Amino acid sequence: MTVTPTPVGTGTVLALRGISKRFGAVQALKNIELDVRAGEVLALVGDNGAGKSTLVKTIAGVYTADDGTMVFDGREVRVGSPAEAQQLGIATVFQDLALCDNLDVVANLYLGRELRRGRVLDEVEMERSSWELLRQLSAKIPSVRIPVASLSGGQRQTVAIARSLLGDPKVVMLDEPTAALGVAQTAEVLNLVERLRERGLAVILISHNMADVMAVADRVAVLRLGRNNGVFTVSETKTQDIIAAITGATDNAVSERAARRTREEGSVS
Repeated sequence: MTVTPTPVGTGTVLALRGISKRFGAVQALKNIELDVRAGEVLALVGDNGAGKSTLVKTIAGVYTADDGTMVFDGREVRVGSPAEAQQLGIATVFQDLALCDNLDVVANLYLGRELRRGRVLDEVEMERSSWELLRQLSAKIPSVRIPVASLSGGQRQTVAIARSLLGDPKVVMLDEPTAALGVAQTAEVLNLVERLRERGLAVILISHNMADVMAVADRVAVLRLGRNNGVFTVSETKTQDIIAAITGATDNAVSERAARRTREEGSVS
């Protein structure tokens, strides 16, 4: 079957066209089409095994797509490694966060990209820049000089996201950022996601929590069995419609709603 590529829309920072990925006999992704826009939170949802992790790792350069194209900032690109993705402007915060508990916030933010003045670390500038970045994100971090191990789950997530912004990315992918967090910490992280959108970044939010998705996402892209199964505008969609797409009950749900509307219209007339 021939798939006609969808044109890249205005404001689209990242566009995937016909992305496929196989692992031996397993077809993990098949002809994925996805547009990610600046200043927008796009939630990526799907059941276990739907292909979310594979797609994220393909965008992040961990995997290389077998077929399809990736268009970033108006030009076709090929991402061969995570380093290439970062250089391009794609930042990823994976669920494990990859923070060093024994180091303070400043050291974690600048790990591997330390600022120097001659041969000496510029601790003053790194601390100033850390405070400035966290202030812009409205982060609730008591001090940038305390070990990350002493921070709450929400604060640790904040540090990981702030670190991803140091490379001045255009796309930020967040993998289950509220998993295992309490109510207050979840609200803190969701507020941070909104700050990223306000900065004009394109945010891809991977989440199983539909309440979080509906709270901050502008659009929701559903994957099912490695394929696209609908893109929904949150302001025009009910949670059950997205759940139906996730579980594969979309057609039945649509038919049921249509029948219900017909009955309601008949009773009114």
